[in-house]
Amino acid sequence: MAGLQVPNSASGQGPGGRRRSWAELLAGRLKRQKCNPERAQKLKDSAVRLLRSHQDLTALLLEVEGPPCKKLSLSKLIDCDSSEIYANHSSSFIGSTLQDQASRLGVPVGVLSAGMVASSVGQVCTAAAETSHPVLLTVEQRKKLSSLLEFAQYLLAHSMFSRLSFCQELWKIQNSLLLEVVWHLHVQGIVSLEELLESHPDMHAVGAWLFRNLCCLCEQIEASCQHADVARAMLSDFVQMFVLRGFQKNSDLRRTVEPEKMPQVAVDVLQRMLIFALDALAAGVQEESSTHKTVRCWFGVFSGHMLGSVISTDSPKRFFSHTLTQILTHSPLLKASDAVQMQREWSFARTHPLLTALYRRLFVMLSPEELVGHLQEVLETQEVHWQRVLSLVSALVVCFPEAQQLLGDWVARLMAQAFESCQLDSMVTAFLVVRQAALEGPSAFQSYADWFKASFGSTRGYHGCSKKALVFLFTFLSDLVPFESPRYLQVHILHPPLVPSKYRSLLTDYISLAKTRLADLKVSIESMGLYEDLSSAGDITEPHSQALQDVEKAIMVFEHTGKIPVTVMEASIFRRPYYVSHFLPALLTPRVLPKVPDSRVAFIESLKRADKIPPSLYSTYCQACSAAEEKPGDAALGVRAEPSSAEEPLEQLTAALVELRSSMTDPSQSDVISAQVAVISERLRAALGHNEDDSSAEISKIQLSINAPRLEPREYTAVDLLLTSFCQNLMAASSVAPPERQGPWATLFMRTMCGCVLPAVLTRLCQLLHHQGPSLSAPHVLGLAALAVHLGESRSALPEVDVGPSAPDAGLPVPALFDSLLTCRTRDSLLFCLKFCTAAISYSLCKFSSQSRDILHSCLSPGLIKKFQFLVFRLFSEARQPLSQEDAASLSWRPLYLPSADWQRAALSLWTHRTFRELLKEEDVHLTYQDWLHLELEIQPEADALSDTERQDFHQWAIYEHFLPKSSASGGCDGDLEAACTVLVNALMDFHHSSRSYDHSENSNLVFGGRTGNEDIISRLQEMVADLELQQDPSVPLGHTPSQGHFLFGIFCRRLQALTSGWNVAARLQRQRELLMYKRILLRLPSSVLCGSSFQAEQPITARCEQFFHLVNSEMRNFCSHGGALTQDITAHFFRGLLNACLRSRDPSLTVDFILAKCQTKCPLILTSALLWWPSLEPVLLCQWRRHCQSPLPRELQKLQGGRQFASDFLSPDAASPAPNPAWLSAAALHFAIQQVREENIRKQLTKLDCEREESATDPSKALDVCAAVLECLEKRKISWLALFQLTESDRLGRLLLRVAPDQHTRLLPFTFYSLLSCFHDDAAIREEAFLHVAVDMYLRLVQLFVAGDTSTVSPPAGRSLELQGQGNPVELITKARLFLLQLIPRCPKKSFSHIAEVTSRHPPWATWGTREITAAWATCPPGWQCEATVSARAPSLWSEAQWTAWAEDLLLSHSCWLIVGTATQR
Repeated sequence: MAGLQVPNSASGQGPGGRRRSWAELLAGRLKRQKCNPERAQKLKDSAVRLLRSHQDLTALLLEVEGPPCKKLSLSKLIDCDSSEIYANHSSSFIGSTLQDQASRLGVPVGVLSAGMVASSVGQVCTAAAETSHPVLLTVEQRKKLSSLLEFAQYLLAHSMFSRLSFCQELWKIQNSLLLEVVWHLHVQGIVSLEELLESHPDMHAVGAWLFRNLCCLCEQIEASCQHADVARAMLSDFVQMFVLRGFQKNSDLRRTVEPEKMPQVAVDVLQRMLIFALDALAAGVQEESSTHKTVRCWFGVFSGHMLGSVISTDSPKRFFSHTLTQILTHSPLLKASDAVQMQREWSFARTHPLLTALYRRLFVMLSPEELVGHLQEVLETQEVHWQRVLSLVSALVVCFPEAQQLLGDWVARLMAQAFESCQLDSMVTAFLVVRQAALEGPSAFQSYADWFKASFGSTRGYHGCSKKALVFLFTFLSDLVPFESPRYLQVHILHPPLVPSKYRSLLTDYISLAKTRLADLKVSIESMGLYEDLSSAGDITEPHSQALQDVEKAIMVFEHTGKIPVTVMEASIFRRPYYVSHFLPALLTPRVLPKVPDSRVAFIESLKRADKIPPSLYSTYCQACSAAEEKPGDAALGVRAEPSSAEEPLEQLTAALVELRSSMTDPSQSDVISAQVAVISERLRAALGHNEDDSSAEISKIQLSINAPRLEPREYTAVDLLLTSFCQNLMAASSVAPPERQGPWATLFMRTMCGCVLPAVLTRLCQLLHHQGPSLSAPHVLGLAALAVHLGESRSALPEVDVGPSAPDAGLPVPALFDSLLTCRTRDSLLFCLKFCTAAISYSLCKFSSQSRDILHSCLSPGLIKKFQFLVFRLFSEARQPLSQEDAASLSWRPLYLPSADWQRAALSLWTHRTFRELLKEEDVHLTYQDWLHLELEIQPEADALSDTERQDFHQWAIYEHFLPKSSASGGCDGDLEAACTVLVNALMDFHHSSRSYDHSENSNLVFGGRTGNEDIISRLQEMVADLELQQDPSVPLGHTPSQGHFLFGIFCRRLQALTSGWNVAARLQRQRELLMYKRILLRLPSSVLCGSSFQAEQPITARCEQFFHLVNSEMRNFCSHGGALTQDITAHFFRGLLNACLRSRDPSLTVDFILAKCQTKCPLILTSALLWWPSLEPVLLCQWRRHCQSPLPRELQKLQGGRQFASDFLSPDAASPAPNPAWLSAAALHFAIQQVREENIRKQLTKLDCEREESATDPSKALDVCAAVLECLEKRKISWLALFQLTESDRLGRLLLRVAPDQHTRLLPFTFYSLLSCFHDDAAIREEAFLHVAVDMYLRLVQLFVAGDTSTVSPPAGRSLELQGQGNPVELITKARLFLLQLIPRCPKKSFSHIAEVTSRHPPWATWGTREITAAWATCPPGWQCEATVSARAPSLWSEAQWTAWAEDLLLSHSCWLIVGTATQR
């Protein structure tokens, strides 16, 4: 700079008017002065001080410039464009000038340049600012600073810049220094923030300066300023520096600068910001105020994108832990007693959204275990701010499902510690934590009442170890009383701790204290509702209003469980005043009763049956309801109109759902979703009128009517809002990210529904999927399928579902419920089921692609996967071909959520997906042959998606190409055609008995082969059975083997053995339905199944015949016969098969005779059936016989023909022909013929049998009249008829009748015997030696019938009176039988008393009460009546006949009393 001249310099002028430069002037003074080293050093020091203290470096530069040169200064330099800088004022030029001046002044060039740059920075910062507290530069200031920093970087590069001097100079202009300038200096490497902060002498002052500037920076960021991106980058860099330097381990501090100050400043600034935010929230910051914006922005620094690269270090976790500690411990003003009173206001939904947002951001870095452990450590070591501690507990249970278990374990440890050493702090902490967690509802934590009962309501409670523990507990509870909410006091009173009787006074003292406190608060314990809201911050609800809510809740629980709620049953016993005074009047509000009883009517009837409603109150209710029906105008008295404010909660719920949906597409809002779901949960409870303390623990099984699901209007509206929102949210989220990257919103949303309205949600899903499925749009299908997957994800926490009367004892898990709701019957339902299965499986594979396969098994039921396989096989012929490795496709969720989803392409893509193919290797998801049959049987052919030809082709492929050759381990048949037939028959039977084969309507019929596809499957069975017949060994007669019968009879036998045996109505109907199905199957198959294809001389009766005879004798005789004969269809089927098989033998006529002769002893019911149906059977058999043989019918068939002819001739006016042999066959023919005669002609026909008798005055029924006539006939012919009532297998008649008559008829022989009492002539009774034996046996059997509960079989049909000789009911009949025996015994000859003991011994003890006494009476009867065979001891005195009769009457009377007691016991 020596050659530069600046005109108009301030120095003096030289010769010729030239002004001398500053250097010339100094040179002149040096010449005149003597050299003095000390003075020179002082001069240098003065010059340095002058330069350091000089504030106007631009003026200094003006002084050193020469007059000829243009004016040069840094202000001009930073104002010029870059082109001008490099053209006229290069950095090198300025640098050389600074070096020259520094050398002349003896000043280090770094010090000189640092002071000059700092001064220029101050000029940039002092330019006009837009705000009162600026932290950001303007555009013009930013340009100037950029030029200045380029020059500074040049100086640094050439070692012409002192960082320390620069920092010291900057702090001198601290008041005007802008934060953005500091950031630019740090970012561009001029001087780091750490160096700048270390150079400040006052750490407190620099912390305050940074705090003020950071607050201004946050405010400007939230104000959406022009340079918000620069501001966010600044904030992120500062926070990263503070976190990294303030929260790293000491061993990591390896810097050249002394590191003590920087960590202190970093921690101080972060702590100042947090305290400022917490104080602002505590003071009640106004929405959208500057302070609110600052706090919101600062809490945003805890998100991952703000921490940037330092997130991978350990510093953020230490920072978050430190922040959590500060939150919990800052300003601990509230005491524990304050927390007890106020904690209901600190639930998650009521906590300030900014604080809950901060909690959620902390939760990202810290695990639930770390959070609970940290919370425990802070509570044990420091004073805490209870509001923030408890609001943190609420946030934990809302955001982390696993927090419930963690908090429960921690509370258990606290309780154990408290009672072990009487630690009051642990006790207080445990109670506060439990109550706070319970405020978030049953889906987050168990209710306080349940916890209190579990902790203190049994002998295993914490207080049960000693008297000291009891005293500690009640002292603690008593100390809480002045601060307790009435709700908690009511819980303690209604569910008191279990106390030993000797310490009962402790409990009674506390109860008295609590009741006194409730009285002071004007709260009655008797008026407390059954479902009180313990978390409500409002006043106690009026008893009447609370009773109405209790009634609605109780009816809802009853509707979904089918049982009276446990809470109601307990209240009826332990809370009688409230139950009678409030609950029952609210329940029994008079109204017009609906024609179809609703849930309220059913609930009332259940309470009445349980004797829980006083008869007078119920009678008054019924009368009031009747009056309401007569006066429609008064009917409104029993109907409560919904309040006008009911719409407001629904509107609030709708608004919350809309807000959640707006967050689905904004990635920056992902951290607020859990808070929004919590708000939705609260507003949902308000919309439905549910209390936050309502617990779903009572609903162990949900009652669901699939065929007629019903919802209350309010539930319907709320659930529809939830389901619609879920579907919309899924579509919105899928438009941004695939399922695996959508976060936990769906799980949180699903848990909200499960915690509040799960029964209503399942009911609505039943309506949508089962009844309206084909009409649902693609977004609905996708959304509901995803919801089904997430419900399956939580299957272990959900109750089972009872789907109605079709399976009363079988509860379904929720995933299996969806399998029941999806039907495959018509074209529309097939396509809908395909869409739903495709969507559900695709969503689960995408959502849980990175997780174990166990998750897929829990989310999806095997039935759903099997239905998908069935539908793909059925609808897409290309899927029936084997897949190659090249066919494996990738799975994409994106095509499914598009409006024009190609479901066929999506289904085939899923079918070939590699993960799905691997899933199908699991054994429990194989589509087995049996599964295929059950699904195929549901198809309605007239509405099928396949044509008849396509369906037949599909059946052929499925049976013969797919399942038949497939291994049994994979669900096939191992190539065994008989095994395939066996599975098919069982499937037919199972389907016929299931509710799927017919509709649940009054006119539904169990018609085989109707609208359920059975016809086609039966055709396949016929084909397979025919193939089996052709596969027999040629050396063996066709259709059978010598030792083995047909496999069908084996199936029937196994199924019958599995059925419940017994004579009750349900068991009989079940067995009858099973047998009717057997018969229908047999009729569809060739008749050779019954008899075989041929008979051989070495084995005339085949195994198949033996099996059929056994089936007829053991089962069909009881359930498929009527009046001693089988139905016409099975009878004709057997005889056609018999003739077919016999005609293939060497001597057909002889074979037929042999088989039918064997039938007389083995299966006489076949022959009696042929007699009944002979008019229609004879032409068929005759034609079939004559087609192959010219000889007359075989002899045994001619006997049947002759027996029928005899009966016909007998009823004709002409003389009757003699009866052919065997006589029983002719009698059977005559029996059937008489049955077909009109009633008025019966007596005329019976006269031919000498059965004349006087007309009865009581007009007996036809059957009884015929029986009486037959008995008279037998008596006139001196034929004993007692054998009819002593049927045994040993005699020929008994064996015959026992194999023809149903067992039910033979069991009713005692009823018949005593119904015919008037027909027994006294002389005949006395004359027959066995009469008394039979009469006693029949009496005992009659008693046995009554005690066994079979009175329904002898009771008259509805609307008819039973007039059987005066017997109105079975009890009267037993009474008459007893009186008959009393009159008969003294008049019987002594031989009649033999074998009486044998009779009584054949009956069980309960049927012979009193008979031993009768036997003993016979032993002591008068001498003329004694029987040596029965007398064991002689009477001590002789009785007169009157005395004995009186004693017998007393004995039988007592016997009747025992009979009544025994009957009650048996029932």
